[in-house]
Amino acid sequence: MTKFTSKRPLTDAEEAEVQRMIASDPDNPEATDDQIAQKKPFAEAFPALAEAIKRGRGRPRLDNAKEAVTLRLDPDVIERFKARGDDWRTRMAEIIKAAS
Repeated sequence: MTKFTSKRPLTDAEEAEVQRMIASDPDNPEATDDQIAQKKPFAEAFPALAEAIKRGRGRPRLDNAKEAVTLRLDPDVIERFKARGDDWRTRMAEIIKAAS
């Protein structure tokens, strides 16, 4: 198969090869003038599919999303919280919330 480049116009032989390849592909026929006249934007032709594609990945954002912060604490404070279980971050947040 010949590689075509957009840097120069196609020769007659190359154009003939392109047209032959188009004609030989029954799964992807060339659009007719009537089809081109009836074209619509993708979102208008397939609104549900367009909305599904537009929707972001992952969970929906929360109204009161938590914020990541960096906090420097003494090592012994961290160790005391960690010693009480895996939910030490949640307990620390609850104590800070109660103090505020």
